[in-house]
Amino acid sequence: MRVLGTAGHVDHGKSTLVKALTGIDPDRLKEEKERQMTIDLGFAWMTLPSGEQVGIVDVPGHQDFIKNMLAGVGGIDAALLVIAADEGVMPQTREHLAILDLLQVTTGVIALTKIDLAESAEWIELVQAEVLEIVEGTVLEGAPVVPVSAVTGEGLEALRYALDRVLARVPPRLDRGRPRLPIDRAFTIVGFGTVVTGTLIDGSLRVGQEVEILPQRLEARVRGLQTHKQKIEIAQPGSRVAVNLVGVSPEEIARGDVLTIPGWLEPTQLVDAQLHYLAEAPRALRHNQQVEFFSGAAETTAFVRLLGAQSLVPGESGWVQLRLARPIPLVKGDRFIIRQPSPSLTIGGGVIVDALPRRRHRRFRSEIIQRLEILAHGTPAELILDVLDRYGPLPVREVLDKVAMPNAAALQALARLWQQGDVFCLQPDKAADCSIDTLLTSNRYITSSGGWNTLLNRIVTEVSRFHRDHPLRQGIPREMLKSRLKMETRLFNEALARAIDQGALAEVNSLVHHPDHRVQFSPDQQRSIDKVLDQFRAHPYTSPSYKEVVAWLGETVTQALIENGQLVRLSADVLILPETYAEMVAWVKRTIAERGSVNVATLRDAFNTSRKYALALLEYLDDQHITRRVGDERVLR
Repeated sequence: MRVLGTAGHVDHGKSTLVKALTGIDPDRLKEEKERQMTIDLGFAWMTLPSGEQVGIVDVPGHQDFIKNMLAGVGGIDAALLVIAADEGVMPQTREHLAILDLLQVTTGVIALTKIDLAESAEWIELVQAEVLEIVEGTVLEGAPVVPVSAVTGEGLEALRYALDRVLARVPPRLDRGRPRLPIDRAFTIVGFGTVVTGTLIDGSLRVGQEVEILPQRLEARVRGLQTHKQKIEIAQPGSRVAVNLVGVSPEEIARGDVLTIPGWLEPTQLVDAQLHYLAEAPRALRHNQQVEFFSGAAETTAFVRLLGAQSLVPGESGWVQLRLARPIPLVKGDRFIIRQPSPSLTIGGGVIVDALPRRRHRRFRSEIIQRLEILAHGTPAELILDVLDRYGPLPVREVLDKVAMPNAAALQALARLWQQGDVFCLQPDKAADCSIDTLLTSNRYITSSGGWNTLLNRIVTEVSRFHRDHPLRQGIPREMLKSRLKMETRLFNEALARAIDQGALAEVNSLVHHPDHRVQFSPDQQRSIDKVLDQFRAHPYTSPSYKEVVAWLGETVTQALIENGQLVRLSADVLILPETYAEMVAWVKRTIAERGSVNVATLRDAFNTSRKYALALLEYLDDQHITRRVGDERVLR
């Protein structure tokens, strides 16, 4: 399945040619038929001589509707540049060609239409020469030029064969398992509900699949799929698709929204990019200049931050950071167009190299420019290390998604990095079964030294902050640390295990601390503690309550004694010494071994304590999985 997009000046016969080729009138609006001019995107399809199905996106040629044109050409495989033989090259011919060049639509065919209206064969030859001149140095240099008349039918068959040959050379769209459908239309069909259309890229869609629409994060389900009015169960990447959705209304959806699977694509308002500023631009591009930004079917206002130059003169290229007025779902490798708002004119375009930069870059920083060079032109190994250094530990599948290259090349580079030790498995106790093959299926984390050191520093810094704020606490509770770091559970567990394995941190009773951290009480605090502990030694089985100890020492010191093991908290209000606890546990185990069980009364009587203390101990032992309650008795687990 291929998608062809038309391009060319207004009234050069694009829609008429599409209708002649396909039998389908792409002008669907009443106003378009009344004005005999394409205003919005139109759609048609045909079967080429080889049997290949091709969808056609017909775009408006008038300069007032260039935004609609841009919404249609973002996902095409090839262009059909239409130039009327009776008029020749016109302003929108040049602008549309520049747009195709900026979007790197790598191939196409040039249709010289209305040859039936041309003055003579010599005139047609002059127009052909002009066409060859303007496409020189562009993506359409060397493209076949086919004279044709949609009225008489002359040249139509030659055009079909030319399109067939050109499209046969276009490589198939990659299926990365991350479908994206930039939405160019949303409407309702009576009896079916909401339908959205677009050109599918980067993955397949299936009937019944759960999807989301970005940037609104609307949840929906695919009820049905159609391509060229034919029902299908699976839509393949590169095809024009109509998606019937359950769970959303067309009023909630706008052109430029993206339909995808949940959980992987993050809308962004800041992107790093390589920009080419057109030689035809009227003046130099200034830092922070406001422009109109177009990518896929989306458009918004943007501000261009020049990172390596004071300004860009027409014809120059440079590194930029674009600040978008609203969130747009974009990924690395997406191409874009910028236009000046007034007078409306296409002035440049380029490719996104980082769709989610972490911060606003400072200008003229060599390390930033160097990183952008790697993102744009680096080897697969350099790109993988950049991803892992920047994002920290990731599952292999996420690494492959972020480097945005064919999986075969990425996996080959990853295997070399693995063998060299530049990339390794995060979880230390699983090193034996860490291999690329197992990691692809297990979804476990890999990392680089740079990525791991950055994450380790985050974790250690958070623990240090807790020690600073709570010097009398043994350590930060494990769950509190995870919450403060805002880390997914599995990543946190693997990262903490590696940090402990390396000796950077330690953990006792689910309290994480620096290995050299020691609780230091003041002399006054220590004297008060000694007095309280003497009370516990004098009355080991009827010891002071938690409330009493807090009244004497304060909650912070009391909690510190519990955390460092000087007191054992059996219940909300029962504390005992660790040696008393050990003595009573030993008695419980011995008695159960001799008699088969113990209960509250036998424990109370054996130690001349109260029912409150005896019950607190037995319930604590249940919680510690030492004993198990059977009726009123306790037995060993």
